[in-house]
Amino acid sequence: MEIKWLEWAKQIQAIAQTGLTYTKDPYDTERYEQLRQISIDILANYTSIDEQQIKLSFANETGYATPKVDVRGVVFNNNKILMVREKIDGAWSLPGGWADIGYSPSEIAVKEIKEESGYDVIPVRLLAVLDKKFHHHPPEPYHVYKIFIECKIVGGEATTSLETSAVDFFDEQHLPELSLERNTPQQIITMFEFLHDTNKKVILD
Repeated sequence: MEIKWLEWAKQIQAIAQTGLTYTKDPYDTERYEQLRQISIDILANYTSIDEQQIKLSFANETGYATPKVDVRGVVFNNNKILMVREKIDGAWSLPGGWADIGYSPSEIAVKEIKEESGYDVIPVRLLAVLDKKFHHHPPEPYHVYKIFIECKIVGGEATTSLETSAVDFFDEQHLPELSLERNTPQQIITMFEFLHDTNKKVILD
């Protein structure tokens, strides 16, 4: 479950961002700016993230505050799951990343799998839509929805990218060190449940 102070910081930031978007009162603008600074101070004091970095990423967005969307492609081959090793932390994850403007979720899954692993795929079915705060990911400043889409290989070959240093398939008894920011052991186990039960219902939250 999500750490309370992090949840509060996100809520304060969302209120401030939305307020700054719609207010026309200069006094309210000042108050919302103060709220935004409080959210920055909370993160700066309770994490190792530099305050300037927090301002640039977490507290620099405009418009109505909404969750970010992370799309992960789930590919099975010979009862093994496709994973890529992330250069940023040396651990493994399902290929995927932030949703891009102009792409549907399935298009993002196909694109990310191609870019990060080299394989050409087609989308097969939606497996899960998860709220990251309900799972055991490391704390982060964003509120994130994670979409898992099963895809089928139709071509290509294993190829690394600017973001990945290795591509491989793993069975559920021999999973590598996972990039917990991107996927948890339980999430990978859940993906294998879909492999074993083609009638398993889509998971929400």
